[in-house]
Order: sequence, then structure tokens, then C-alpha cells
Amino acid sequence: MKFLKFLVIIIFSINFFLFGRVFAAGSKIEYPEKNWSFSTIFGSFDKASAQRGFQVYKEVCAGCHGMRLVSYRNLAALGYNQDELKAIAAQFEINDGPNDEGEMFTRPGRPSDKFLSPYPNDQAARAANGGAYPPDLSLIIKARPNGANYLHALLRGYEEAPNNIKVPEGMYYNKYYSGNLIAMPQPLYEDGVEYLDGTKASKDQMATDVTTFLAWASEPELEERKQLGVTVILFLIVFSILSYFSMRQIWAPIKNKN
Repeated sequence: MKFLKFLVIIIFSINFFLFGRVFAAGSKIEYPEKNWSFSTIFGSFDKASAQRGFQVYKEVCAGCHGMRLVSYRNLAALGYNQDELKAIAAQFEINDGPNDEGEMFTRPGRPSDKFLSPYPNDQAARAANGGAYPPDLSLIIKARPNGANYLHALLRGYEEAPNNIKVPEGMYYNKYYSGNLIAMPQPLYEDGVEYLDGTKASKDQMATDVTTFLAWASEPELEERKQLGVTVILFLIVFSILSYFSMRQIWAPIKNKN
């Protein structure tokens, strides 16, 4: 019995530190739970969905939100080959320099470049959005409690405000946003993008895909970490069993004497 308790404690501790989630205490907003492919211990990212999500980000979100921690070459993890990465990066003009004459210049993007920011600085970002700063999306899933469900719900939460709530100019009603008033206009509409793979671009599909992409961007090492965690847990289980029987074998003669 002691051995079983010891084994349960080991497994629980490893699972907590490797796969634990942080939940917000006392939150009054409950987000619909979605069965994400990456949410289980053995889960992985849906690469097709993440590629569609990148398309949604590029065509809908990138006009306001940057991703300063992600490079174009990182997209190789989603299945893009080198030629595709070069083509994606080359769509953007990157400020570089100085050159031999000491002047700054622009050039086509390279796979090694970070995602191009839509604004030159934070002040410009605030000025373009009525004083509200559009957050960087590189770590948005990890930065919000229940991040994937939160973001998916937020993107689907725009609706007409109840009669008893007055929405100020420049604000929008979202039932899943804290306080219900958000400065970001509704970003997703039916057929807002034309998916390259022919998938129907419903609001829910786009919200799911861009959330999957941002979940990958927030934690690109997730699959490797889970594989390592499972390996460690299996090793510790086997090691604990062997230790238990070895202990019994070593102490058995002494117990028999007593």
C-alpha cells in the first residue's frame, strides 16, 4: 500500500510540473471547453489547422498584432518547405542597415527574419488604435488563463449589447471579455478568408485555426516536452517497481529471521 501511494505521488508530481495548467481563481466568465488536439498528454498540433491559422493571422490579425518572438523559418515545424518559407518571408519589406554609405534601406524578408511588426514602435501602435495597445500574440495563449479556450471564445463572443449596457464610441460588446467592453473590433466574419486548401471559412473554423496556430507559436516545443514527459514517467514507473521488488528481496532474509 505504501508503495502504491509513493507511486501515485511521483506520477502526480511529474504530471503537475510538466503538464499542469494555471487556472484563474474566482473568474466569473466561463469559456466553452473545446477538445483541442494538443490539450491531452499524448496530443499534438493539427498541422493543417495551424497552417490555416497562419493564413488567418496573416490576412486578418497581422494588420494590428505583431509576433516579435517568431521567425518565418520557425514555420517549417508546421510543414512548410524552404521554398515556401522564402516565398512567405519575401512578401514583407524589412528595414535593414546601415549599408556601406551609412544609410538604412529596405529589403525583401528572409526566413531568418522575425515576423514583421505592423507598427514601428509602441507609441505608433497606440496612436493607430485610439490609445489601446494591441498586444503581441507570440505568447498570448500562455499569457491568458485557459488560453486556448479563452481566445477561441473571445473571437466568437461579439454580439449586440443588451439594452441595459451602453457601449461607448470606439468600444465593442463581447460576452467573453472581462467587463464585456473591448476596443478590438470584431475580426472574424463568415468567409473572411479564402482557405488555400478549400476548407469552409466559417467564423468557428477560423477561430479554431488561428487559436491552434497561436497555441503552437506560444509553445512550439510542446510535442517534444510531452514525449519527454511520457518517457520520464514510464521510466520512473519501471524504476519504482524494480526498486520495490529489490527492496523486498534485500529485506526478506532479515524479516524472516525476526
